Formats: sequence, C-alpha cells, structure tokens
Amino acid sequence: MDNNKVMIVGTGNVGASIAFAALNQRTAINEIILTDIVAEDAEGEAMDLRDALAVSPSYVKISNGTYKDAKDCDVVVITAGIPQKPGESRMELLDKNVKILKDMITQIMASGFDGIFLVVSNPMDVLTYFTLKFSGLPAERVIGSGTVLDSARLKERTANYLNVNPKSVHAYQVGEHGDSELTLWSLADAGGQKITELLDEESRNNISDFVKNEAYEIINRKGATYYGIATCVIRILNSILNDELRILPVSSYDSFSGTCFGWPSVVGRKGIIRRLDLQISEKEGMELQKSINALTKAIKSCKNI
Repeated sequence: MDNNKVMIVGTGNVGASIAFAALNQRTAINEIILTDIVAEDAEGEAMDLRDALAVSPSYVKISNGTYKDAKDCDVVVITAGIPQKPGESRMELLDKNVKILKDMITQIMASGFDGIFLVVSNPMDVLTYFTLKFSGLPAERVIGSGTVLDSARLKERTANYLNVNPKSVHAYQVGEHGDSELTLWSLADAGGQKITELLDEESRNNISDFVKNEAYEIINRKGATYYGIATCVIRILNSILNDELRILPVSSYDSFSGTCFGWPSVVGRKGIIRRLDLQISEKEGMELQKSINALTKAIKSCKNI
C-alpha cells in the first residue's frame, strides 16, 4: 500500500495523545484517520489537532472517519476499550475488552483492510492474541505495543541511578505488559558496561519494582497514563512505515508458547521481521515462563469468544 496512512481507533486520552505526538515530531505518517464509538469525540479531536498544522513540525492530513476508511490504511492502531481504573489490574479488563475487540476487528476486516494491526488497549498481550485470531492476518502483521513503554521506564530509572542519558542505557523489560513482566538484567548495559557490575542487586530490584508498578502510581495520581505510551507508539509506527528494522520489545505471536508477549524483535515495513534468539539467565527463563503461564491462563479464561 505505502500510503503511510494510519487509523487510530479510540480517541480517548491514549488515542488522542498518539495523534498529538505524531504532529509534534518528524514522522513517516502522511495521514491519520480518527474513529471512535462516539463519532462527535473523534470529530472534535480531529478539529483540535488540525488547528496545530500551521505551526507543527510535521504536516499530517487529519480527519475523522469510520471503520470503512481502514480499507487503504497501512496500520490500524487499536486504543479503544474500557480504560483501567485505579486499583484495577490490566487483566481485570479482559472479558469486557475482548468482546469490544471482536466486533471492532470484524468490521475493520470487512472494509478490505490488509495492513498491520498495532494493539495498545489493555490487557494488551491477550488482546494482541485475539486480534490475530479474529483478523486471520499472518502473525507478523499483528503487533502489540508490548513492553516498549516498560523498557523506556527501565532505561530512564536505570539512567537516574547511573547519572547518564537514558538513551545510553540498553536494557529490556519483557513478558506480559503487566504484573508478571521481568527485567533482562543479564543483557543490560550502559556504554558496554554490564549493569549487573555497575549496580548492586538491591538497586536492580528497586528499579524492577518501580518499572512494574509505575503505571499504578500514575493512575492513582492522575487517573490514566498516556504521554509515555503515545510516544512509544510513534516510535513503533516510524519503524514500520520507514522500514527502519529497529529492535523493539513489541508483543507478537510466539509459536513455541502459543501466546503473544513482549520480546525484542526486528520491526519493519512487513511487521515483525523476526523475534530475536537471546541467551538469558536460568532465573530469567523461569520468570519468563511464569509470565507466559499467566497469559496462557488469561487466554483460556475467555470461553465465550
């Protein structure tokens, strides 16, 4: 297709912030279609965003539309669904959001859509799995935002301890985007120096706990998280549309476990080019299996789908 046209489904805090982030940096996106179950909300967001075009760094055609407009889109970003409330886990959203998702994907595929799905709604890994199931698309073309945001939090927090720029820290949070996620400390480095040699175990544990729980802390204070994830979604979209072949810990289908979870993968124009084969520690392997088990259990709990 190569129109560099993106549909954002859901114009709540996350969907609107993704569109806003696209305007405020150089992106490969040429056109954004906003759609929401409340059509007036999508129209209002499009109007508000268009007001920035005369002064924004990027010129992006912005309009509101319906699922039928997905036909010639390169990527459809799914942010719609019932948001996470204070004190609620991402998994507690599951049944409500899978039902919403099925109707949404069915209508989008009926438009003739033949691009890439990028799933952001929670519980994101399970919804990525069901998007794959409902759409019938090849596995490489169904991607979840994965642990890209979690890894960004990890880099920022670790950089704080080391007093360096977060962009100089190379580290991954993997597994479920949720309570069972884990840090691959065995592979983490800053400027070629292993983080395990720069920080003691207590500091590393404190960082991992912070990363895992920060979303809850933000939700308790302001009700939702959206700036961080919006910026991460633009990073993923740029890698797809520019065929950057960037390694990102997105969520995609793992044929060995039969689930989708965040794992460093090469992301390009065709979607997931490949998931990396990494040598992790035995302890990390056991933690990852626990995370996969939690996701498998969640997928199996959806009996009425």
